[in-house]
Amino acid sequence: MERPPFTIVFAGGGSGGHVYPTLAVFEALIKRFSEIGLRFRAIRMGPRDGYDPLFANHGAIIAPIAAGKVRRYASLANLIDIPKFFIGFLQALWKLYFIMPEVIFSKGGVGALPVVVAGWFYRIPVVLHESDAQPGVNNLTSARFAKKVFVSFERAAKFFDAKKVAVVGTPLRTELFAERTAKPLAKETLGFDASSPLTLVLGGSQGSSRINNFILTQAQDMLAATQILHQTGVANLAEVQKLAHAATFDESFKTRYQAVGYFLNNGRDTMGLALAAADLVIARAGSGSIAEISAFGIPAILIPLAESANDHQRINAYEFAKGGGAVVIEEANLLPGIFMGEIKKFFGDEAVRAKMSEASAKFFIPGAAEAIAQELIAQGTG
Repeated sequence: MERPPFTIVFAGGGSGGHVYPTLAVFEALIKRFSEIGLRFRAIRMGPRDGYDPLFANHGAIIAPIAAGKVRRYASLANLIDIPKFFIGFLQALWKLYFIMPEVIFSKGGVGALPVVVAGWFYRIPVVLHESDAQPGVNNLTSARFAKKVFVSFERAAKFFDAKKVAVVGTPLRTELFAERTAKPLAKETLGFDASSPLTLVLGGSQGSSRINNFILTQAQDMLAATQILHQTGVANLAEVQKLAHAATFDESFKTRYQAVGYFLNNGRDTMGLALAAADLVIARAGSGSIAEISAFGIPAILIPLAESANDHQRINAYEFAKGGGAVVIEEANLLPGIFMGEIKKFFGDEAVRAKMSEASAKFFIPGAAEAIAQELIAQGTG
C-alpha cells in the first residue's frame, strides 16, 4: 500500500512580507522531499488574496477561510474582525479535521491565528517564523501554541520562550539569486552605464507616494553622483512618469534615470538583477527588504514607514543600521539637506562604501528556508 503524502499546511498571509518567506520555505521543502524521495502535499489556509496563484503555481492546494486582523488597540474595525476570527477558527477546525496535516507552518499575518489555534486543538505541531525585530501580536499569541519559533532578528528572540526560539534570518526565494551576476553586466542588462554608480529606489509592489515624490524632487541633484533605478509600485508608475515628464530636467535624466512599476519582465522576476546592479538601495524598512539588501551586501538608506504596526519598521531599520550597513532617515527628518548630505558622503568616499557593504553582507544569515524546512519535517515525523 502506497504511503500517503507528507502534508503541511501554510497558514496566514496578507502581505508580501508574510507570503514571500513562506514561498521560500515551500521551495526548500519541495527540494528536500525530492531528495529523500517522499511525496509531499502543501495546503495554503488563509484569506483569499492575490498571492493564491503563487502557491498554486508551486502545486499547493488553496483552502480559504475567513480572516480578521488581530489588534491590540481599541478600534471600530474590531466589531467586524473579531467575529471573522471565530468564523475562521470554525472553518479551520472543519478543514483540518479532514486534512489532518503532519505539521503547520505559520508566518503570521491575517488569518494565521485561527489555523494555529485549530491545529493546537488537534495536537498538530505548529512551527512559526517572525521576520520583524518587534514581533506582532499575531505571532506573540501564536507562539503559545507552537513547538518551535524561528526569528530573523536577534532582538526578537527575547520576546519568546528561550527553549523554543532560534535565530535563523529571513527565508529568501531561490529565484532572487537566479539573476546574480557581476555588477557591471547587471547594469548593462538593465540599460545603464556599467561604469557609473547606480542607486536602486524600492517602493515595494504597492509603492510609496511619499518616497516617490521626494525622489523626483531630488533626482536632478542625485544624478550628478549616481544613476537611478526607481521602482515606484505598479499603481504609481503612470503618475511618476507624468511628473517626471513635466519637470525641468537636463539631458542626463533621460539616460541616467529609469522608473519601473515592479520587477517583472514577461512574467520573470527581475528583482535579483536589480539588486545585483545596485551600489546603494533606498527603501522602506520591511524585514524582507532588509534581508534581500543584506543578501547582496548592498549599503542602504532606510526610510521606515511611520505608521507601521508596532513601529516595527523603525526598529528593523535601527537594528540593521547598528551593524553599519545602513543609514536611517526617519520621515520627519526626510529633508533635502539631510538626504543629499548622505548621498554625497556615500558616493564621495570609497572607504565609506566598502565599509557599509561589508557590514550589510555580514548582517545576512543564509540558509533560513532550509533550516525551517528541516524542522518542519522533523516535527511532522517526530
